[in-house]
Amino acid sequence: MLAPVRTPLPADAAPRAASGAGGIVNALTIDVEDYFQVSAFAPYIRRDEWDHRECRVERNVMRILEMLDAHGTRATFFTLGWIAERHPQVVRAIVAQGHELASHGYGHERASDLDRRAFRQDVLRAKGLLEDLSGHEARGYRAPSFSIGTRNLWAFDVLAEAGHRYSSSIYPIRHDHYGMPDAPRFAHRVPAGLLEIPCTTVRMGRRNLPSSGGGYFRLLPYGLSRWLIRRVNERDGEAAVFYFHPWEIDPAQPRVAGIDAKTRFRHYVNLPRTERRLRTLLADFRWGRMDDIFLGQASSHPATQAVSAV
Repeated sequence: MLAPVRTPLPADAAPRAASGAGGIVNALTIDVEDYFQVSAFAPYIRRDEWDHRECRVERNVMRILEMLDAHGTRATFFTLGWIAERHPQVVRAIVAQGHELASHGYGHERASDLDRRAFRQDVLRAKGLLEDLSGHEARGYRAPSFSIGTRNLWAFDVLAEAGHRYSSSIYPIRHDHYGMPDAPRFAHRVPAGLLEIPCTTVRMGRRNLPSSGGGYFRLLPYGLSRWLIRRVNERDGEAAVFYFHPWEIDPAQPRVAGIDAKTRFRHYVNLPRTERRLRTLLADFRWGRMDDIFLGQASSHPATQAVSAV
């Protein structure tokens, strides 16, 4: 059985985040998928309907690129192979503007729903598409819905074999759809040699609180999100890893009919406010690409067995 090692990591076990004269540089990440591809809509929208839905990802990514350019910010775009295949101009625009192109898998299938063979096929298909279209190595990978956990840690072996250098696929919180609350909170090596860079949490008492974007960023007051990120920078001395989706700046997206109240609230809460909040966030902190922040120093630290087979 695979399980996390629950002893604390040594202070020098993982690469430290890059910092400069203006303080720590945090990692800004965008999960490039469209509104109809989110996991919460899977019970309501069949995959064979995707090509018949209005695709709004291109216009939304272009708005994000304009916003980042206005702030002189570079970011990492974890991009679905399905999107890259149908919208290659999106991939090329991301790379042309100096951002990192990374993989979000091909078809937004949770890693926890796939066996090893199917997961490998999905990973290789997405990586090949992204690299062929961009002419750049896709070094990073993020599992859809942070779906690597105690039951499928073999996924790290597959990612390493495919040539990925890092993953951002574990969220060390408790959640009804994902989470591995006992996992290390910051960047660490796994036995496959891969660097796992979790989304950011703040430790309060015995719980990890989410503080890295997504639906929480839309739900919580902006001041609280800012405080949580600053706490990680100042108290932990670590870079925050923040994420959002292109559809989160698109309040005019088509509404999905027949969904349950919980899903409706989670998906649509505060969409009209998100872009404004993101612009404030870009001004309040320093941001950069995942590979620049973490991989540049990773080779100087020994591999640490943060997750193991027992």
